Amino acid sequence: MFPAAVLQPPFFDSIADDAVNYGAIGTIIGHEISHGFDDWGSQYDGNGNLRDWWTAEDRKRFDERTKILVAQYSAFSPLPGYTVNGELTLGENIADNAGLEIAYKAYRRSLGGTPAPVIDGMSGDERFFAGFAQAFRGKARDAAMLSQIKSDPHSPDEFRVNGAVRNHRAFYSTYGVKPGDKMYLPTEQRVSIW
Repeated sequence: MFPAAVLQPPFFDSIADDAVNYGAIGTIIGHEISHGFDDWGSQYDGNGNLRDWWTAEDRKRFDERTKILVAQYSAFSPLPGYTVNGELTLGENIADNAGLEIAYKAYRRSLGGTPAPVIDGMSGDERFFAGFAQAFRGKARDAAMLSQIKSDPHSPDEFRVNGAVRNHRAFYSTYGVKPGDKMYLPTEQRVSIW
């Protein structure tokens, strides 16, 4: 659930093309839906009861993947001498990861097998990822950033974007990201939860 006031730029823009909106508001919608299956939401059944409804094998695989996400985000340093707390931000990082994946699949499905138009020299996939990044533009003073990394379950905006996209397979093909590039993660280190 999110307030209707969110349905304005940069999250939703009625004059932007679908790729941008799927990348922005589509990812946010997918993010919110996926909270039902993150490290906290997965502990509740479909009726909202605290009940372990997962198989032991599913929980084991989920925990293995989320440990990798914790390590990835714990390595991000928004301020010299301080890092993101990957445990504290895990639920939101899972939701960003899953929301991006869900929105991208929905966007590609919306094309109905036809190629996306090139607009302003950008492919549909480039506009999708740009829409995602634009939705999380932000700037914070050092004191606010320090407060956020100590207490907020959301990673700083830069790492919400960079952390999610570097785990997404289409990001690599869209931008030609390769070994040696700053955003590159080896395939075996990439995490896809859903």
